[in-house]
Amino acid sequence: MSIEINNESGVAVREEELVRLVRHILERMHLHPQTELSIIMADVENMEKLHIEWMDEPGPTDVLSFPMDELRPGTPEQPTPAGLLGDIVLCPAVAQEQAAAAGHSMEEELLLLTTHGVLHLLGYDHADPEEKAEMFGLQRELLSSYLGREAPRETMQ
Repeated sequence: MSIEINNESGVAVREEELVRLVRHILERMHLHPQTELSIIMADVENMEKLHIEWMDEPGPTDVLSFPMDELRPGTPEQPTPAGLLGDIVLCPAVAQEQAAAAGHSMEEELLLLTTHGVLHLLGYDHADPEEKAEMFGLQRELLSSYLGREAPRETMQ
């Protein structure tokens, strides 16, 4: 798996932890070992620009996902073919604010947001209550299995 991280945020982030998490998720979702994904850490100004350009919503957000090859989860018998999963953009400054409000660390918030972003790349959404229940349940399951304990509470915008 090729997982690239580009930190343009000016905030120190434990990049190796995010890489381990993404590998865990992709393995659990039965993606091909040659799947590619990139994570960009953006500052508030650039995240706000992306949020306006792609979502037509004002202000910065915590995470945006940009799928590429529209890969979907595989099975143990039939893993997903190799491909480019897409890009996740995280904003550590927004994550820090949300983490403080939720009572956990910025690192935990970034793990939560990364999991959320990967699930969006895999086609999951939370537009209606059923989709939200499925996506957030899977998000909790994947993050809890990675952490070896209960995942932090969702705080996403």
